[in-house]
Amino acid sequence: MTKSIVISGPPAVGKTTVAKGLAKEFNLEYLSGGDILKEMAKEQGFDSDGDDWWDTQEGMIFLNQREQNSEFDENLDKKLIALFNKGGMVITSYTLPWLINNGVKIWLEGSHESSTRRMQSRDNMSSENAYIITKSRFDKNRALYKKLYGFSFGEDKSVFDVIINTDTLTANQVIDVTTETVRKLL
Repeated sequence: MTKSIVISGPPAVGKTTVAKGLAKEFNLEYLSGGDILKEMAKEQGFDSDGDDWWDTQEGMIFLNQREQNSEFDENLDKKLIALFNKGGMVITSYTLPWLINNGVKIWLEGSHESSTRRMQSRDNMSSENAYIITKSRFDKNRALYKKLYGFSFGEDKSVFDVIINTDTLTANQVIDVTTETVRKLL
């Protein structure tokens, strides 16, 4: 059985790009924890289509609902753990690295300014809005996971096999670095 890989890190650090690159390179299945959570939002009546949905007012409303009802995150994490443990997956997830004991765990590090620039470019928004959204999403998720699981998202990185700072690297360079790292760990 091929090990699974989990990619984590703050919002807009490049998790999806790297995960898709690794899935292609190692012929693994790609899965986004955020996409499954968006499906759960859709079941609650939200129009959660689009890659930038989390950055919208509706996405923030759903995040607020998750703060009030941990059932969404608990159900998501149960699904992700089961899929991860099957092997052969590359999964993006904020929480999974702290909830599993196997596989390859990669943290993509990046400054808030770098995430702001990525979101601004990716989602075609002003620098000010991108800054506010990335900061709010990070802070709210960190508080949610501290309350739900007791770990400090973004601070406790002891569970990771490797930490890669993406601030000075292009997307392709980050994929190259993670590919070489994973090749040694698989």
